[in-house]
Amino acid sequence: MRHEMILSEEQIEHHLDELNDWTLKNKKLSKVFKFSDFAQAFEFMSLVAIIAETMDHHPEWSNVYNKVEINLVTHSEGGITQLDIDLANKIESQYLEMEF
Repeated sequence: MRHEMILSEEQIEHHLDELNDWTLKNKKLSKVFKFSDFAQAFEFMSLVAIIAETMDHHPEWSNVYNKVEINLVTHSEGGITQLDIDLANKIESQYLEMEF
């Protein structure tokens, strides 16, 4: 089992400045992604699932029609770690690669 260091509020704020429209919500990194329709939202979730599985770090998420809300926290450590930042960056890159 890997152990990740919980990031300080200052470190989290620094990373949030670099992440496009991610926020801190209920002590988790959070963002709502919008798509053209349900099929595109589901495609995005499928692509993110592969990334998450590769990293062995899985998001909390929900989908309603063309919106996907993602929340990231490292449950085993009880807070936000670099692993969450890394996954957020990969999710963001995947979103930017999609065609709308």
